Amino acid sequence: MIFEKISELIAEQFSINIDEVTMDTSFEEDLGADSLDIVELTMAMEEEFDLGEIGDEEITSLKTVGDLVRFIQNKLDD
Repeated sequence: MIFEKISELIAEQFSINIDEVTMDTSFEEDLGADSLDIVELTMAMEEEFDLGEIGDEEITSLKTVGDLVRFIQNKLDD
């Protein structure tokens, strides 16, 4: 459920096919994401999953889609 929603948001933001998004997809290497892309994606995640504000230090530790899925799962479990 979380992976599917994140995949949709990433595919939309980066104008790619949703099938190209995997747990191993790297934001920088595979998607060419820059800091603005990451901020926009973070805001979309905060809104979609009602997470509140995600700190910059937390964001910089997320390198792959899998990292993001695990991060959101942990936030939702708290």
